[in-house]
Amino acid sequence: MKNQHPLRSTAARLCLPLIAFALAWPEPALAQTAPLAVRAQVDTQLQPYLHTLKSLVGIESGSRDLEGLAQLAGVVEARLKATGMTTQRMPTKAPDFHPQLKGAVLGDMVYATRQGTGKRSVLLIAHMDTVYTRGMGAKQPFRVDGDRAYGLGIADDKSGVALILHAVALLDKMGFNDYAKLGVLINGDEEIGSPGSGAFITQLGSEYDAVLSFEGGGGADSNFVRLATSSIAIAEMRVTGRAAHAGANPAAGRNALYELAHQMLKTRDFGDPSKGLQIHWTVASAGDSRNVIPASAMAIGDVRSLTNLDLDLMEKDLRAAIQNKLIPDTKIELDFYRSRPAFVPNEVSRVLARHALAVYQEIGAHDGPALTARDRATGGGTDAAFAGLRPKGGVLESFGARGYGAHSNDNEYIFVNSIMPRLYLATRMVMDVGSGAVAW
Repeated sequence: MKNQHPLRSTAARLCLPLIAFALAWPEPALAQTAPLAVRAQVDTQLQPYLHTLKSLVGIESGSRDLEGLAQLAGVVEARLKATGMTTQRMPTKAPDFHPQLKGAVLGDMVYATRQGTGKRSVLLIAHMDTVYTRGMGAKQPFRVDGDRAYGLGIADDKSGVALILHAVALLDKMGFNDYAKLGVLINGDEEIGSPGSGAFITQLGSEYDAVLSFEGGGGADSNFVRLATSSIAIAEMRVTGRAAHAGANPAAGRNALYELAHQMLKTRDFGDPSKGLQIHWTVASAGDSRNVIPASAMAIGDVRSLTNLDLDLMEKDLRAAIQNKLIPDTKIELDFYRSRPAFVPNEVSRVLARHALAVYQEIGAHDGPALTARDRATGGGTDAAFAGLRPKGGVLESFGARGYGAHSNDNEYIFVNSIMPRLYLATRMVMDVGSGAVAW
């Protein structure tokens, strides 16, 4: 009888419920060029990884849940310390001029470093915050069903955090330190635009030779690393009118809600689809009483673009549009806050992408699509963009597991068969880049 491959044997021994799947991890004969020592270590990690993921998902950590974020930061910091890294917790707050957060205290960052003996420095980044509010986790606890592991925040981005923890632990276990410096940055405000951590990520991008970001790497029919993400801005429009009795004297009022609606409808199609430039008004409020003409109204718009410069065009067009009013004697104010820059790749980023594709091929065919490099943004924004503003070397996004349902409160999952290939890829990238084996 043929000997069972170690990874499949590990899967068979899992104590987690309903875990029956085929990982299709190739036999060593199909990947003779892959370092067998790395493969052997990765083969042992499926069950430990899933238990790590269960513990991370079990801690609710919405972007404004400071208690949950503090608890999760403690877990992450302890795990990194156990691998020999020097760690620090760094408090964050939003800038006072942020249109929604206005100086609010945010979750801590966990920053860890370890000096090595190699040629280049490598930084691994991910975020531990989610879009969910406290109490929602009970409706979707961690579970494994077939080839899917479910849980709130599991795809975005706790599977990425877990991959970093296990990659760093594997490197430590193998005694590998052939890098100039290995860094890890896990922040807690990514889902609200990284207002407290973005500047520090930009600083780190200028200090490290390579930055690998661990957002999700695809879905059921896609498998990729990213070379581009969108820029994001927040448009806040405020209208001041005049209150009056809605029944007895409506003509004396100046309806701020009508004016706001006019402006939103007029600008809803602003942009250019070919540039990925778009605006969507997503939040609005007006008035306090049913029988009073509203004297104030407010709306918030989500703005996206493939480039940072195109955001200037959107702001210019919005400011021009509000000069043309529906209702005289109303006042319109517009704040345009650039929340996140676009990630635009340089040549080093492209070199990193090509090497990632080559490394992935070492482990042969998988139960999923082939790895590709996407060089056009699709509307999402990430912290890789902050790292790429003033890069010392290159930045590459989407080293996380493949999954589905990010920001979904009842159907968020990752594909279990993507875990081991992604862990192998992350570990090898640190080794190859850190040692100088990747030339640029």
